[in-house]
Amino acid sequence: ILDTGKRIDGRDAKTVRNIIAEAGVLPRAHGSALFTRGETQAMVVTTLGTGEDEQYIDALSGTYKETFLLHYNFPPYSVGETGRLGGTKRREIGHGKLAWRAIHPVLPPHHEFPYTIRVVSEITESNGSSSMASVCGASLSLMDAGVPLKRPTAGIAMGLILEGQRFAVLSDILGDEDHH
Repeated sequence: ILDTGKRIDGRDAKTVRNIIAEAGVLPRAHGSALFTRGETQAMVVTTLGTGEDEQYIDALSGTYKETFLLHYNFPPYSVGETGRLGGTKRREIGHGKLAWRAIHPVLPPHHEFPYTIRVVSEITESNGSSSMASVCGASLSLMDAGVPLKRPTAGIAMGLILEGQRFAVLSDILGDEDHH
């Protein structure tokens, strides 16, 4: 990449893969979106609930209620693997929290929008940047559900190649670019 300026899929360092975004794809959900960037896809669903649906968090600093829940599911089939479905794994916890931290600041204050908000992102295929596909899909799904966001939110995964004093910053990295 440093010599040719070309990545393994032919893109230059700044080019983002083709994007297809659809909102309202599930007719019975409060909000939904299907977000695809290259070979990465997230089906994101938003459900609105009452105060009875708040999650109690038992933290070191004490117990509190959370009104925004984001679940990030990364099943083995999304990367062409077999494996057990079920228990939440390290990647799902970390990527889910990353997406939560991107979306939470743009949500309306609870006193202005007094609902519990649950967003579920199901990664249906992945070739890099799946947590950011979840952010993009969550923004669309929340707007489809009528949540008055402060602003739409999007994200891409970035990478850095460094060799001595030469470097390249990669936009929208692939899975292979993330692992090396």
